[in-house]
Amino acid sequence: MAASDEWLTEHFDYLSPEFGDDIHPALGRLRELCPVAHSDRYDGYWILTRYDDVLGAAQDWESWSSEVGGGVGIKPAGMTVKAIPVHIDPPLQREYKRLINMWFTAAAVAAYEARTRELVTQLIDDFVDAGECEFQTAFAQPLPGLAFFELVLDAPPEEAQAVNHHAHTAANPGNENTAEHWAALNDWIVAFLDRRRNGPPQHDVVDAVLHAEIEGRPITEPEVIGIITLLILGGLDTTAGVLGANMIRFCEHPEIPALLRERPEFVPAAVEELLRLDGSFIGIGRTARHETELDGCPVHAGEKVYLSWASANRDETEFPHPNEFDPLRPRNRHLAFGAGPHRCAGSNLARLNLRVAIEEIVRRLADLELQIPASEIGWHTGFSRTPLRVPISFTAR
Repeated sequence: MAASDEWLTEHFDYLSPEFGDDIHPALGRLRELCPVAHSDRYDGYWILTRYDDVLGAAQDWESWSSEVGGGVGIKPAGMTVKAIPVHIDPPLQREYKRLINMWFTAAAVAAYEARTRELVTQLIDDFVDAGECEFQTAFAQPLPGLAFFELVLDAPPEEAQAVNHHAHTAANPGNENTAEHWAALNDWIVAFLDRRRNGPPQHDVVDAVLHAEIEGRPITEPEVIGIITLLILGGLDTTAGVLGANMIRFCEHPEIPALLRERPEFVPAAVEELLRLDGSFIGIGRTARHETELDGCPVHAGEKVYLSWASANRDETEFPHPNEFDPLRPRNRHLAFGAGPHRCAGSNLARLNLRVAIEEIVRRLADLELQIPASEIGWHTGFSRTPLRVPISFTAR
């Protein structure tokens, strides 16, 4: 990590491209130097890096609010609605969360497995004979979009690529023209909702949201848009980021796909370990509701804190040998999906996509190699982390 200790402990910038490239060494050093640090960037904010501190703050919504202001130092330009329910605190947050939770239980998403495997197979079929591909554009980005649009939203799958591009670009504050992409995403959602209202009922999560009541009143249009916005943001880019990072790991550690090819029963546990190591949801912001403290440091109402899921997931006190891949790890309480009342509602769907994808990748592709040095990959980073390109070669099996 090129950053100095002073930068880490006093000027830490979670949006820095250099941090995005070298995140885990930087966070490991920060845990060692100052597990509760304060940065002077973005008008000042605290950084939590230890597992227990991150988990405690995520669960303590009465002290650390997502609604008062979840962002640290930034407000996405052009985002005109709240992403619901992540930008709402309990107890009202529970009303919205109940609307969507039932559609993403393990039992509910199990019905998607056969079609998900068909989509995975079709994508691999498109590039397998070439012996090489750019993995992000050929597989990691399209898979979650195609699956989510067809199986969850009942939206035209052919529109997934454009919507995914708008969501991916808008969600990264470092990109140019984010306002235009937020506007395009919002326009698509409004048009999609109009189509759904004027079409036959599908008895799915979209119908449930459109006809919901919140605290005894009909749900409003901005609330509906906010929920669908969050479903899209959570359902597409984050899974693509994990898939890309997993492929990089498979290329750098060929013993992992070899093990999973030989022992496919290890894949579910491997998914959890890969989420811990390479989860794309790397952090979130919260705002202090009242006077409180962090590790003995006084914190005033309105001050910001950055919860580093990525750091917590490699905390040595929670995970022995935290940088090693161990599918037989006896306890893996990772925070790749967040924690507390705002924990990701779509975690079961993400697990299904990742498990099926990994099963088929290790079965059909061997001798995986990166075609560029890992240092040249580049990362989209912010609250989520996605490799910009993963060119690979392989031998078809």
